[in-house]
Amino acid sequence: MADDRRAPTKKGRGGAAPALSFVETLRWAWRQLTSMRTALFLLLLLALAAVPGSIVPQRSVDARAVQAYFERHPDLAPVLDKLGAFHVYTSVWFSAIYILLMVSLVGCIVPRISVYAKALRARPPRAPRNFSRLPASATYETTADVETVLADAAKAIGRARKDTVSETDDAGSVVAGEVRAETGYLRELGNLVFHVSLVVVLVGVASMSLLGYRGNAIVSEGSGFSNTLTQFDEFTAGGLFDTDDLPPFSLTLDDFEAKFELEGPQRGAPRSFVATGTVTDAPGDEPRPYELKVNHPLRVDGASVYLVGQGYAPVIRVTDGKGRVVFEDAVPFLPADATYTSNGVVKVPDARPEQLGFQGFFLPTAVSTGEEEIPVSAHPAAANPLLGLFAYYGDLGLDDGESQSVYVLDKDGLTQFMGDDGKPLRIMLTPGESVSLPDGAGTIEFVELRQFARFQFSAQPGVMVPLWGVSIGVIGLILSLTVRPRRTWVRARRREDGVTVVEIAALDRVPRSDVAQSVDDLAERLAGRTGHTGTDYDAASETGGAAQRTAGASRTSEDEG
Repeated sequence: MADDRRAPTKKGRGGAAPALSFVETLRWAWRQLTSMRTALFLLLLLALAAVPGSIVPQRSVDARAVQAYFERHPDLAPVLDKLGAFHVYTSVWFSAIYILLMVSLVGCIVPRISVYAKALRARPPRAPRNFSRLPASATYETTADVETVLADAAKAIGRARKDTVSETDDAGSVVAGEVRAETGYLRELGNLVFHVSLVVVLVGVASMSLLGYRGNAIVSEGSGFSNTLTQFDEFTAGGLFDTDDLPPFSLTLDDFEAKFELEGPQRGAPRSFVATGTVTDAPGDEPRPYELKVNHPLRVDGASVYLVGQGYAPVIRVTDGKGRVVFEDAVPFLPADATYTSNGVVKVPDARPEQLGFQGFFLPTAVSTGEEEIPVSAHPAAANPLLGLFAYYGDLGLDDGESQSVYVLDKDGLTQFMGDDGKPLRIMLTPGESVSLPDGAGTIEFVELRQFARFQFSAQPGVMVPLWGVSIGVIGLILSLTVRPRRTWVRARRREDGVTVVEIAALDRVPRSDVAQSVDDLAERLAGRTGHTGTDYDAASETGGAAQRTAGASRTSEDEG
């Protein structure tokens, strides 16, 4: 059988390009990733990806707000949860963008550093042959010798990187030469500093997330807190943080003062929250007083304590059917609206013969809306406190070994107490009042009203790194925007009649409008130093419109240089 295989033919002019090999594909992908265009796109994408984190509540910040979001949006919340919307900054897709941006920036910066280092070592380029093709040039004649003109030109140019080259005749006299000068090297330095600062900021934020921790705890007046893992209501830590490294401090909340607007259109608006107490930096140390306000954290052993919320904690006393006091404590009720209508749960696992549970609301300033209507809160201040509860008995489910939220009552094993009218028993209490439960199950008493403060405890190593990165980046950005690189040449040659012809030209490497004026000024200064033949020199504005030439002429002069 004849072999039908044919030798490969070369690609014709209209044929398809050959496929890239695996290595070539990787090289192409790397070049695309490390391009400045890709870095800018990833930076924009990172900013857009962070938007859901400011719109949707985050578990690391407020887990209860996430739970409330699930209750308000039972259909949407599970979908958002699968997409990582409730933990945006630790999600896979956000981390992928973050890492790609860091790689892209590093890939952009490293080659540019080597290019900039070579540019620093390089000398200014030689002058183009034809100055009239540059955007701005000037010419004048003088009786001064070439050597004097070149020396004065170097002084007149001022601070710049300069080179002076000259030609001599057989007698050793300088007959021609030029001064080459270049300024604006700080522009590229500022550009590099700005991009390096972006990497510093990204690394700083990543280190804060990996090496730090954040936790929340509610502390009622008269109670305390120890900085141990079991004391937190919510706790999140970075992947490289060891919980054994928690600072061993403790604090007590002696008093909490909340002030609200009493009159006017902003009635009920918060005015100030102040928590006072004592803090012990380490076991065995003397307690020291503290005063904690919003946006004024308490610093303790590398950690920061922030005041992030407050509410009311009624002190509730419960006796069981045997007459024993089985519960007496301040129970935080979590605010649900601007008037501090609050919800809470009381669990009494030690009650006998059966466990007791209570679920209800607290109103700081209760106002009745009718005989049959449930009262509402008219103001967040505690002017007329009222505690409303439903009571349950049975099994609280605490003995099953599964953890439960202290703010959720599991009713699967509970039975609700009913009133004489056959409806669920509703308990309404003001401070100092008590109510007996049906069938001799015990009593519940609203002893007094206290307040609670919600503290956030956090440690973020390297928190100053992003700040310094941003500060230095701003300086680099200012340099890159204000510094304008320019090349200037002064060429002098002696004619046979002994007159020296001086030519001056400049070229901006970024668009500017003052290049013609600067050439005129340099020509005037240099002519003033060396003198001229008495005829006016040809300035940039008189060179056939050279100052109005397009960037194409600039590129041509660059090629000639």
